[in-house]
Amino acid sequence: MKSINPSVYLFSLGHLSVDWCQGAIPALLPYFIRHYGLSYQAAGTLIFANVLIASVLQPLFGYYSDRISRPWFIPMGTLCCGTAVTLMGFCSSYAAVFMAALLSGIGSAIFHPEAALMVNRIAAKAKGQALGTFSVGGNAGFAIGPVVAGFCAYKLGIHSLLLFGVINAVLAAILFARMPAVLTKVSHYRGHEEDGSSVKTRENNWKAFGILFFPIFARSIGFTLSNTFIPIYWMAMLGATATQGTTALTILFTMGAFVTYTGGLLADRFGYVKIIRAAFFCMVPTYIFLTHSTDLWMATALLFPAALSIFLPYSPIVVLGQTYLAKNAGFASGVTLGLSTTIGGIFAPIVGWAADQWGLVTALQIFWIAGIAGLIAAFMLPEPEKE
Repeated sequence: MKSINPSVYLFSLGHLSVDWCQGAIPALLPYFIRHYGLSYQAAGTLIFANVLIASVLQPLFGYYSDRISRPWFIPMGTLCCGTAVTLMGFCSSYAAVFMAALLSGIGSAIFHPEAALMVNRIAAKAKGQALGTFSVGGNAGFAIGPVVAGFCAYKLGIHSLLLFGVINAVLAAILFARMPAVLTKVSHYRGHEEDGSSVKTRENNWKAFGILFFPIFARSIGFTLSNTFIPIYWMAMLGATATQGTTALTILFTMGAFVTYTGGLLADRFGYVKIIRAAFFCMVPTYIFLTHSTDLWMATALLFPAALSIFLPYSPIVVLGQTYLAKNAGFASGVTLGLSTTIGGIFAPIVGWAADQWGLVTALQIFWIAGIAGLIAAFMLPEPEKE
């Protein structure tokens, strides 16, 4: 195992602070459904609002980062996300919740490309491990967020979502205070690169990056729609309580934190493309069984292979994108790191509409269909040369 720059852990903490807010929103959907009388489609639209703005803005911020780095985007994104979840606790209408979901998406879009680009710059040859470590923070956030949000909404009272804003404000201040020291390390490493002593000059491979979009899309379907509909599925189809529904998300994302880190290590050793293929091989049968399960314990057991299929390809996808577009690593970070967790949310209201029309089980068959598309594309990806 290679050693990684300690600054990676700081960005991982920032990643946690952003994504625990993103993870909180789906866990609050049952609360909003109950108190605002929302349909599945309206609930899915909240996720759509959150991820659409992130999906559109993240590549733009990434493109911007390739030209003019803005490190203060990192604490700013953290602050925006915490503020958004806090506002959800004080909203009095669906429209207000919708606007708060938009603000959280903006915060996510601001944070991810800049943070991922910095991790890439200081990762040296341990890119898979570094991105895996960085991603563990996000996965941990998605694991913790539903539990904290559920406890706030269903036990302490919805106003206690103020906790998200307070904690994120503190973390944003820490990130801002530590940024000058981090930038010194980043500048040192970039100077080493420019000397030509560690990294070869490469051209952008847009064809390979275009093929990579399909695994990105398929992985995002699995990630975002699981995050959105697992609590609802647990309650509507398995007869679980709201607490059990949020606990299912916690199990999925806790496993995801370990799997993401492992995926980065395995990718450095065996190859990024091979790990992506293995993940989609797992995704197809897992979600066929999961979306037809009527037993709570069986469905819970299936969360473990589901975590493998969703989180194992996360770091390899990001590193491949940054490698295929070596001259535009910031843009690649915005697309891969951002869209691999957000673009599937564009389908949330469509899946919600399908669930209203034909039932939740029928609507959720999109999981394994997307998995097949991702698997086919994975066999068309070129494995990059090792440095």
